[in-house]
Amino acid sequence: MIRKCPTHSYFRGEVCHCGETGSLMLNDEQTERMGRFISGALRHFPDDLGLAMNQHGWVDVDVLCDAMISRYRWANKERLFSMIESDEKGRYQLHGKKIRARYGHSVDIDLDYPENILPEVYYGASREEVDILLEKGIRPIRQRYVHLSTSAEKAIQVAKIHTDDPVLIAVNAEEAQNDGIDILDATEHIVLADEIPPQYLSLVED
Repeated sequence: MIRKCPTHSYFRGEVCHCGETGSLMLNDEQTERMGRFISGALRHFPDDLGLAMNQHGWVDVDVLCDAMISRYRWANKERLFSMIESDEKGRYQLHGKKIRARYGHSVDIDLDYPENILPEVYYGASREEVDILLEKGIRPIRQRYVHLSTSAEKAIQVAKIHTDDPVLIAVNAEEAQNDGIDILDATEHIVLADEIPPQYLSLVED
């Protein structure tokens, strides 16, 4: 659930870190349903909801709210903001009257993020696919970009969603970028690329 602390604004859970219970913004079911709606609208099917998405993934907040309220009578702009601002993963970005998803798109957009500055980033894979990735490189599947992690720990954590025994691949981001491959900073933990050719990949031994 999402609640609002009078001192620290929106938070998730029963109690703010200051001990204040605050007022309820969204219960668990509403949080899940709104989250699925926003993800679909900003990542996968904006046209179906009448959202005019620009080349960088931005849509008008008010138009998104109107589409959301037409589906969920309990929804409103403050509840939307409560979800965005309390999201610990930083999935979405607000700028003035515009909103966009930071990552996870299947629609064809070009995100205008700054270049990654880390010399090495990581990708977690299953043991069944690791040999193919090392041979042919990492390419997006059902998404616009390849999603890479800024730390080995995060890469393993993400991979464990899909496999019980993940393998870690290191990406030589510095060399790849020197060779003209764009790698973009999406969040503190996620960087994005169109693809990563195999020559920049190496297996991290257990």
